[in-house]
Amino acid sequence: MKKTLFLVMLAVLVSLDGLAQSKAWGLRECCEYAVEHNIGIKQQQNQCRQQEIQLSTAKNSRLPDLSGSVSQNFSFGRGLTMDNTYTNKNTSSTSLQLGASMPLFTGFEIPNQIKLNQLNLEAATADLEKAKNDIRMQVAQAYVQILYDMEMADVAHRQIAIDSAQVARLQAFVDNGKASGVELSQQKATLANSKLTATQADNNMRLAVLTLTQLLELDTPEGFAVVRPSSEELENLVSPEHLVTPDEIYAEALGIKPEILSQQLKLKGAAHSIKIAQAGYYPTLSLSGGVGTNYYTTSGLKSDGLGKQLENNFSQYIGLNLSVPIFNRFSTRNRIRSARVDQANQQLQLDNTKKTLYKEIQQVYYNALNAQTKTQSSAEAVKSSKDAFELVQAKYENGKATITEFNEAKNNYMKSESDLVQARYENLYQQALLEFYRGKELNF
Repeated sequence: MKKTLFLVMLAVLVSLDGLAQSKAWGLRECCEYAVEHNIGIKQQQNQCRQQEIQLSTAKNSRLPDLSGSVSQNFSFGRGLTMDNTYTNKNTSSTSLQLGASMPLFTGFEIPNQIKLNQLNLEAATADLEKAKNDIRMQVAQAYVQILYDMEMADVAHRQIAIDSAQVARLQAFVDNGKASGVELSQQKATLANSKLTATQADNNMRLAVLTLTQLLELDTPEGFAVVRPSSEELENLVSPEHLVTPDEIYAEALGIKPEILSQQLKLKGAAHSIKIAQAGYYPTLSLSGGVGTNYYTTSGLKSDGLGKQLENNFSQYIGLNLSVPIFNRFSTRNRIRSARVDQANQQLQLDNTKKTLYKEIQQVYYNALNAQTKTQSSAEAVKSSKDAFELVQAKYENGKATITEFNEAKNNYMKSESDLVQARYENLYQQALLEFYRGKELNF
């Protein structure tokens, strides 16, 4: 009974898992899942944790350190006794030490190191957000590719339906002696080509699904499906005259894009690296203190007991240590020079990142503009090719057009539909990217 119940529960769990896998995924859901499970993002999160540890280490460098030591020495022949005299006898000594030191002034190296590590942590956090944005864009591109391939597969299967109807019609005409077998064979060949095209379209769609599921780190693409935008959403996109200009988008992106923030933080960090190197010119001051005791024994001589010696030899010390740099073979000077070169390179990196961002925005803008224009012209082409196809189809059914003319009109109509589908989804994707550069969520 228990075994049967277990099997029933297992079957229910498996079926529920299958239902969860077969539900349609929206773009937002895909992006969130990819961000949560992507290995590269997890590695970047570990990098942030490493920066947190380094920041903690820098802050703790202000604290005093504490160390203890125990040493045991054996001397054979002439050695030091507990009376602080030397004798030709074997001696042994035990020393116990506990010492502490604390930096008082390090040429401002510690506060600058703390600030540098704080900036590095903030930069790593910005890099993490950049990695998340990159995976979101990859997911969106793969998502749109699935939508496009789904539409292309639908177009290909509609073409099969049209060709199949014509084969059946010609077969009836051949049976009644109203058409030749050559026409029927030609149409069957057309139908076979349509089936091949549909097979290729279905395979492209499966590969697109596989690409997206791999980005999501799913174990299998089986049962995976995406939500299709409605025809109204595809048709009611922003018109070309209402697109925000690249300069306006760039001005917004400069203040919000994590790649810009990361490079700005690293540039600030480079200034603190210079100050850290300049600390080598300053004197350093530290406070130290400690306690210690000793225990001596000399062979052949009577000595006090362990407890008494440890008490009698107990000592304490406290001191200040001032170190003034005088000449270190120009090491400090060259560290400062190297830090300034790094700062100049970081400034160039920031400038390059800004230029790259502006180029990306320009490219997306003109892609969106081109996609909108292509969508409008493709819609007009679909209307014209549809009218032409319906006209040729009517002529063909009345015996006033050849099968070649019919297939040519049909192929033109199907191609125009395919072009419109491609243009619409490209338009959808590019406009979503434009909004994404403005700091909005990547969704459609």
